[in-house]
Amino acid sequence: MKTFNDLQFEIISDAFMSGKVSRIMFDNGWGASVVSHTFSYGGKDGKYELAVLDSNGELHYDNPVAGGDVQGYLDEEEVTYLLKAIQEYERFNQEV
Repeated sequence: MKTFNDLQFEIISDAFMSGKVSRIMFDNGWGASVVSHTFSYGGKDGKYELAVLDSNGELHYDNPVAGGDVQGYLDEEEVTYLLKAIQEYERFNQEV
């Protein structure tokens, strides 16, 4: 089971924003985008924002984790909890 510690963040820094971003895909066809940057929910406070990704790596809002949106203001434990929930979904192609 993948956790926050398995995320590999890319540092971003330009005139527009700064922070870090990570994307991870799971064996069940789902994935997650985890970010903490100037414009993310909680990024200015060192918190994280998580979005669920579909099997094409696109944002997917219609699922129990996202609840129609992204989840913001998360600490590392909360990110891990949501990553585990995503990994427990049925395979993506069976879900649609």
